Amino acid sequence: MTQEFNLKDAVRQAIQTEKDVMDFYNKAAALTSNERGKKVFAQLAKEEREHASHFFQIYTGNDLGTFDEFMARPPQIEHVMLKQLEKALDENVHERKAMELALKEEEDLAKRLRQTAANIVDTAVRGIFERMAVETEHHFALIESEYAHLMGMVHETDIDTYVRE
Repeated sequence: MTQEFNLKDAVRQAIQTEKDVMDFYNKAAALTSNERGKKVFAQLAKEEREHASHFFQIYTGNDLGTFDEFMARPPQIEHVMLKQLEKALDENVHERKAMELALKEEEDLAKRLRQTAANIVDTAVRGIFERMAVETEHHFALIESEYAHLMGMVHETDIDTYVRE
């Protein structure tokens, strides 16, 4: 079953998604006491902002204001990731829980983006969703790596130390 999005709506959705995830990472960075985890979340937030900026440059609408104005808007309280993080706060969240939430959200988002892209006829619009999926998969891999480090698992940079030929 195909879906029809026009390019403007697809780009607007991409901008909002990147902002929502950026808001989550900024909140997670603020809550994380581990300096390494804080840096990872801050870097992810910065990358999400950059992704949103790329989409903003090709957005043809005029309903968002300037890029800085849009990005400065308060987070959407109803966003699922932020709700889960707020709930976790009640349980004395730390970076492990925030990373677990981020891993799940990034994995789910990548799947949704790939499914949506597969059902879009317009190649330009499909490309928007495919690009978002690739960026989301990159973030998943980065978080997964940091989560492994946090949990004391063998990190991919240490693999030569543990693997003998």
